[in-house]
Amino acid sequence: MTRPLDGITVVTLEHAIAAPFCTRQLADLGARVIKVERPGTGDFARHYDERVRGLASHFVWTNRSKESLTLDVKHSQAQPVLAKLLEEADVLVQNLAPGAAARLGLSFEALHDKHPRLVVCDISGYGDSGPYRDKKAYDLLIQSESGFLSVTGSQQEPAKAGCSIADIAAGMYAYSSILAALIQRGKTGKGSRIDVSMLESMVEWMGFPLYYAFEGAQPPPRAGAAHATIFPYGPFQAGDGRTVMLGLQNEREWLAFCQVVLQQPELATDERFASNSRRVANREALRALLVDVFLSMSAEQVVQRLEAAQIANARVNDMREVWAHPQLAARGRWTEVPTPSGPVPALLPPGRTEAYEARMDAVPALGEHTEAILRELGWTAEHIEAMRREGVV
Repeated sequence: MTRPLDGITVVTLEHAIAAPFCTRQLADLGARVIKVERPGTGDFARHYDERVRGLASHFVWTNRSKESLTLDVKHSQAQPVLAKLLEEADVLVQNLAPGAAARLGLSFEALHDKHPRLVVCDISGYGDSGPYRDKKAYDLLIQSESGFLSVTGSQQEPAKAGCSIADIAAGMYAYSSILAALIQRGKTGKGSRIDVSMLESMVEWMGFPLYYAFEGAQPPPRAGAAHATIFPYGPFQAGDGRTVMLGLQNEREWLAFCQVVLQQPELATDERFASNSRRVANREALRALLVDVFLSMSAEQVVQRLEAAQIANARVNDMREVWAHPQLAARGRWTEVPTPSGPVPALLPPGRTEAYEARMDAVPALGEHTEAILRELGWTAEHIEAMRREGVV
């Protein structure tokens, strides 16, 4: 089947998570992604850990279906290689240190006249202007700077998200912006420049707490795993020690919850709990009532009542349980991809379609495709060997 990005070539100077996650999704859709890596060490995310049969968990996740070309981009002999790569490229992605791409002559302004159809996507912590332009940015720092930590965690202390959400947010906006730029190029014939900031991506995701605290109003309080502004919505312990996660969204569900789950229909008309705002204001009193009921039942019995009342609920799964999740298995959402250490399971990309099959190719070894790419660009075996000796590749 033809994939949406078949025939599209992406050259990427990337490391860590944001840019690799962006370009991996382009590869999922069929794009050829040529990942330019530092000789000897490569993308430093290759060395974060050794949890996947000796390979790094972040790297395996974000780098399948790519070709790895080792190239010292600061070496004088690297410039002709980059120039040849860009002759055939549709997209250039980079998340190097601020200003590094421009110093290498890889800014949109430097490339546009020669490559008018090229889309250039720059991913950075804070964007290419403003007083924070040159400030170092890592995921946890952006979670903090964007206000995410201020509304996440317990009442006693803030907590970071358990995955790299600032990187993921930036990667997703880069990915969707590149798709939009390719559609735009189809209309105008011209490439464009995309400037994606981790801070702006995360602040966009913070829209609800920002507007909740509009014009100096109190922000949502940190509420652990519970919802800060809706109640009951969060984790509750049952009598067998297991936790049930549940959530109410409206007054119809509140009535059913009182009648079917708590089996105390009179609570539905209790003035203390007559609206969501009142339930939030009297959260501790209501929590005590809920816990008293739930402690008399097992978690399975609580879930049965919730299902009978059509109240949303979920298990609090750990990673082992997610790997074995029956819903993912029933929908056939797992496949395998090759890696330098053997095949590993991989989740098929969200957005299931019958129009094409997602590309699910190997995670590359460092420099695995260097010689093949250079030969394709016109370099001879002797020249490539000389470049190796001189540390160019």
